[in-house]
Amino acid sequence: MTFDRIDRQILGLLQADGRMTNVDLAERVGLTAPPCLRRVRALEEAGAIRGYHAELDAGKLGYPITVFAMVSLRSQAEHDLNAFEEHVARIPEVREVHMLNGEIDFILKIVATDLKSFQEILTTHLTPAPNVASVKTSLTIRTAKSQTGVPVGD
Repeated sequence: MTFDRIDRQILGLLQADGRMTNVDLAERVGLTAPPCLRRVRALEEAGAIRGYHAELDAGKLGYPITVFAMVSLRSQAEHDLNAFEEHVARIPEVREVHMLNGEIDFILKIVATDLKSFQEILTTHLTPAPNVASVKTSLTIRTAKSQTGVPVGD
């Protein structure tokens, strides 16, 4: 799908504020409400907009610990990769799972209430998972930038 200037404006504005009303959105992009809503619906149907959500503060919700886990598997056969992905998808504290090219097979972003709870996730759910060869972890000390979404341009 190709996006014109107005589509990109709509995407950028909704990415910044998904609660913006259609009337406000239409005004900001220079359209009337009905054609703006049609564009938003078309962007949703095309999959460019996958959903709307609230960005939550993990620390204020009791998850001040963020850890990145680099996981190597014994086998990279497709059924083994799928089994691992399905396993970690069932761990609520695992918030992101990315398959990588190179020495490490997956990087996981994990949140925890404290170091003890992270250790429990690691030792009871992650390291004993089928096909896991090794897990290396790095505790986040400070986050200099955390920005959701993607650049949409003009």
